[in-house]
Amino acid sequence: MLQKTKSSAWLLKCTFTFLFLFNASAVNASPLQGEKTKDSNPSPKIFKMQKRAAIIDALLLDKLENTLPSLMRRSGIDMWVLISREYNEDPVLKTMLPATWINARRRTILVLFDNGKSVERYAVARYGVSNLFEKSWDKEKTPDQWQGLVDLIQSKNPKAIGINQSIHFALADGLTVTDKSEFVDALPSNLKSKVTSAENLAVAWLETRTAKEMQYYPALIKIGHNIIAKAFSNSVVKPGITSTDDVVWWLRNESRRLGLTNWFHPTVSIQRSDNESFDQLKAFSDRPAGQIIQRGDLLHVDFGVTYLRLNTDQQQHAYVLKAGETDAPDYLKQALKNGNRVQDIFTGEFALGRTGNEILKAAREKSIAEGLKPAIYTHPIGYHGHAAGPTIGMWDAQGGVPVRGDYPLYENTAYSIELNAATFISQWNKEIRIMLEEEAFFDGKKVKYLDGRQTKFHLIK
Repeated sequence: MLQKTKSSAWLLKCTFTFLFLFNASAVNASPLQGEKTKDSNPSPKIFKMQKRAAIIDALLLDKLENTLPSLMRRSGIDMWVLISREYNEDPVLKTMLPATWINARRRTILVLFDNGKSVERYAVARYGVSNLFEKSWDKEKTPDQWQGLVDLIQSKNPKAIGINQSIHFALADGLTVTDKSEFVDALPSNLKSKVTSAENLAVAWLETRTAKEMQYYPALIKIGHNIIAKAFSNSVVKPGITSTDDVVWWLRNESRRLGLTNWFHPTVSIQRSDNESFDQLKAFSDRPAGQIIQRGDLLHVDFGVTYLRLNTDQQQHAYVLKAGETDAPDYLKQALKNGNRVQDIFTGEFALGRTGNEILKAAREKSIAEGLKPAIYTHPIGYHGHAAGPTIGMWDAQGGVPVRGDYPLYENTAYSIELNAATFISQWNKEIRIMLEEEAFFDGKKVKYLDGRQTKFHLIK
């Protein structure tokens, strides 16, 4: 779509113009859409690195200019100071670096100042931070970087100086002890009293998805779904031969082959008609390795990829057909329906301003009242897999999560709708868990899955 050029400024301008042409309200409209595959499942286009960089920078510029001002005003912070040293980056600062930087350089300090009309962007750094931030420190004139920062702050006279320090939200706690100490020591007394935690602003920046980001996100989710569909097919699984580890490493290799990365190591597990009971801790952290996949097995995958600084986190199931079978047994299909019903009840409880704990409580009560057995452990997703925002249950905290669970829902946020539903299977004489996870967008009024959800098992012949 974009011609190659040696001028990064020209490329950024063209990309931004290209993005602007899309309908920002169409969540499912995606410029990543490619040709249809032979099985009629659209195959999204995965861009090469140069084009990815241009897209990332265009999305970042749009968010800095059009989203950040309202977030700063909502949090009551008119100056945000982000400080990082190379290879020890603040998680928030890293999302603001140009795509070609990858990491901070030396000590990189970004300053964002809301002048009431717009947010001014400065880099108190040895190197210019592309055209996204104005270079505001000349080491030859002011050798002390901290003094250069103080001079900038004094010239703006902010009311509140936000720093990324948080007890409860790890992603908002990126300022190191050393950098904070040196920063505060350098400030004159009249500025020290203005320093405050930017926790709410940092979380808001990380959790808020822009209209332009959402033009790309649905196709990324489809990419993940397509990889899972291939993993749960006979092109990868040969019953009686293939192990769960074989599938796991196929997922890792396939991600790399497509030019993607994984933000966590995938897992593939088996539930079958045997004497082994489901163990939640074992399911999350100590799955048996190298189990051979057999006919009649119910398979589960947990898989996620990173692309364009966005992440997926998906869990689905497959059934391995026995000889003579053409579909999964009705009792397993009913178990999947139970999982889908818990999803419906859960997402139906999303409401603007409602806390994660309130949603969890209401959804569990309604599910249980219908005779279901739910476990809900949903999290925000975006720049990070387990992202900043409201925690809506944890598998070992179904009564709620203090502080992080008390954080409210805001509009234009994305979530991994992660949960499981337990169903007793009399034919197996045991309880199984249907563990589902799908990405969805909350626009402030309703929840919409970005690329649908699993309502039928993948079938392996």
